Amino acid sequence: MLDPDTVRSGRSKRLFVDGQELRIEIYRLVNEGLWSLELVDENGAATVWTRRFETEQAAMDEALKAIEKNFDAAAPKGAVVIPFPKK
Repeated sequence: MLDPDTVRSGRSKRLFVDGQELRIEIYRLVNEGLWSLELVDENGAATVWTRRFETEQAAMDEALKAIEKNFDAAAPKGAVVIPFPKK
């Protein structure tokens, strides 16, 4: 769940790649203009970009590029992979 001061992009979405569910999360703080990007796999492991993006579309393009290369190796420079426990 996002913080109340966070704006979730309408471009955020779920998709399936090779039978694996992925979530593309694009969001920003209410008072900021730059967008953050996360890819979350079905096990809850998140790839979080430390770089922020000028537009929602730029974040989406980056996510799709990373997925296309291979999600298992989708931790580009400037990203941190954080495994979250399953609930």
